[in-house]
Parts: sequence; structure tokens; C-alpha cells
Amino acid sequence: MHRPKNLKTLIFLDSGDWQDTTKALDALGFLDGQTTNPSLIAKSPTAIARLETGKKFEKSELLDFYQQTVQHIQVLIPEGSVSIEVFADANSTDSELLKQAKQMQSWAKNNHIKFPIVKAGVQAASQIVVDSGSVNMTLCFNQSQALAVHLAMSGATLTNQVLISPFVGRLNDQGLDGLSLIKNIQRMYNLLNSPVQILAASIRSLEDFLELLAMEVDIITAPVNILEEWGKLGMPIPEPKSSLRSGNLKSIDYLEFAPESNWQNLSLEDSMTDMGLVKFVKDWNALIV
Repeated sequence: MHRPKNLKTLIFLDSGDWQDTTKALDALGFLDGQTTNPSLIAKSPTAIARLETGKKFEKSELLDFYQQTVQHIQVLIPEGSVSIEVFADANSTDSELLKQAKQMQSWAKNNHIKFPIVKAGVQAASQIVVDSGSVNMTLCFNQSQALAVHLAMSGATLTNQVLISPFVGRLNDQGLDGLSLIKNIQRMYNLLNSPVQILAASIRSLEDFLELLAMEVDIITAPVNILEEWGKLGMPIPEPKSSLRSGNLKSIDYLEFAPESNWQNLSLEDSMTDMGLVKFVKDWNALIV
């Protein structure tokens, strides 16, 4: 199988396991990248098998394991991007996150360092961009956060240098239509001629995956089972603006913002971002002695 000629969206795998990379490549014949995070690393078969023996990781061992996983993935998709997430909690400073990021940049040639959309994360990410690095701003749940990322990263000049990851599935879980947030950010970024690319994350169903293809979102990251489902169907690409949505999810309204030049004047707060950060920390700490 080969990449469909009419596919305008980049396809990433969402997994902390290189064996899933192999499965996705077998299913599709291509991959444009892979996203990882602490929760996905914690779910990898190697990490689970080790925990089942009662042996946890020393912190340095866990970072080594994460690095080895990333490097194995990069070998399998040498031209693809690999997103690597810094360890961040509510007390992390921008200097701490920046130090981690610079270490992680050496793990893979084609990397996007993932930072949560909190003040310290945005500050550290903006410095990486100034230094010509690439970032993936994660745990996005509202339009104000997306505008702040645009303003903070407006100096980006390279293609795919800055990604933002709205979490579709977690919004759906709350009865909100995560796809409507994607549409709102697309609309806003088009008006702003933003260099930031939208990476639709937390994809839970083939239905949402196909809808995102129809929306021609920049990038989709999805678990291997959804990519395998799509592959078995022959990798169909719905017509633009066709609607496949069903159910009773509440649409998120588009917000108009007054002209703004300083991202620090915008609110980054969102309870779901806070909860996501707590979950990543919990999953990471569960692996450490």
C-alpha cells in the first residue's frame, strides 16, 4: 500500500511502542510521524512487563528507556517526526523544561518537543523556536490557548516547526464536540495566516478520524487500531466539508478576540489541561522507584 495521492493530511501514529510503528507501517505502507507522551510510554509492553516483575525504573533508567524507544521509532520512520514530551507538573519552571527539551532534542533527528500549554511550557517552547527548534504544544482544550500559542510562536519560519494538539476525544468524553474546536482553530488560524499547524490528537474512533480527513486538518495522530481500520477500508478520504458526525455532542462556539499582540495577556487556564497534566505525572511516577 502507498500514501493516497489525494491525501492532504499528514498521518501520525499515537503510541509509545515501536512495535506499533511496525504495525502501522504494515497497515498503511507509510507514516509521517509518531507522537509519544508519558502515559503512552507507561503503556508500552516493555514497561508493563517490567512492572509485572515488581521492578520499577530509576529516574535515569526511565529516561534512557524513553530515549531508546524514540530512537527505535526514528529508525523505522527516518523521515518522520517524533514528538517527545518533557516531564512537567504544576511546579515546573520554564528553565527546567528548557533544560529537558535541549537534552531530548538529541534523541532524534526529526523531533518535535512537546510542552503543555501552561505559562512555563509556552515560555520554554518559544525559546526553542527562537533557537530554530520544533515544538508540539499539547493539552489544548480551548481557542484562547490556541491564540496564545500563535502569538508566542509567531517567529516560526520553518514548515511544521510549531504544532498544536487539541485533544478531541477528551472533549468528546465531556459531552463537547472536540471536532468543533478543531474547526474553530482552523478558522482563526486561517484569518491570522498562522504558521502553527493543527495536530488533531486523542482520536478515539474511525468516525472522528474520517471527519478530520474531510476537514483537511494539517495532521492527525491516532492509535494503531484506528490506522489499521482505515487501512483495511482501503484508506478512504471523504470529500471536504462532508459531515460524518453522529450523536448528541455539544458544539463549541467560535470566539471572536480583540486584536492582541502579547500572548501573556490571554488566559491559558483550562481544567482539562490541568487534569491532563496530573494524569501524565501520575503515569510517569508509577514507573519510578
